[in-house]
Amino acid sequence: MEPVKVGLLGLGTVGGGTVNVLQRNAEEISRRAGRGIVVTHAAARDLNKPRICSTDGITITANPQEVVDDPEVAIVIELIGGDTLALDLVMRAIENGKHVVTANKALIAKHGNKIFEAAQAKGVMVAFE
Repeated sequence: MEPVKVGLLGLGTVGGGTVNVLQRNAEEISRRAGRGIVVTHAAARDLNKPRICSTDGITITANPQEVVDDPEVAIVIELIGGDTLALDLVMRAIENGKHVVTANKALIAKHGNKIFEAAQAKGVMVAFE
């Protein structure tokens, strides 16, 4: 079975850590989920910044719209913070039929109803921690 392709919005400390966890635990994640989960696309403000993770096989762009518009990406993980650009990107991802994961408390607190309503209408899930 094909792996689930994930796009990251943010490839700093948290984004890099997310990539590391997914890569380090790939076998166990695959066993539990029934298929692999791989990061294939990521947005970062500074393309030349050294990363704390391997970026082999990951297309990195400075344009986060490319991640949410990538037809191969099934899940978008929002790691940029704030509630303006993050809201725009999350709503676009939902409109594109992608599931969304975020730990952005400000985004959920200010716009959660709108986000969950859009996700329900589109038949996708929004997960947050």
